[in-house]
Amino acid sequence: MIFNTGASLLDAVVLASVAREPEGTYGYKITQDVRQAIDLSESTLYPVLRRLLKENFLEVYDMAIDGRNRRYYKITEIGRLQLNLYRSEWVKYSGKISRILGSGEE
Repeated sequence: MIFNTGASLLDAVVLASVAREPEGTYGYKITQDVRQAIDLSESTLYPVLRRLLKENFLEVYDMAIDGRNRRYYKITEIGRLQLNLYRSEWVKYSGKISRILGSGEE
């Protein structure tokens, strides 16, 4: 993608990815989900997850899978409120950009 991805947009997309899974999801799966929209490496994802944890938008728990612990991230109620805010702001923002880019005047 040639457009710069800001931290807020990345936070919104990560929260939306985690919110899709009621029991939570793990880092690799989040990376794969986010990559459908934004080019993202795992080394970029984990600082975002740490920030979202610090802001109490996510909670974390470990689960043993095939003899290894896997860290799962689950959205909190505060995280859901933030995600809803991001969604409403995205609708306004993308609508404005679409009106300008789609105007057909060159």
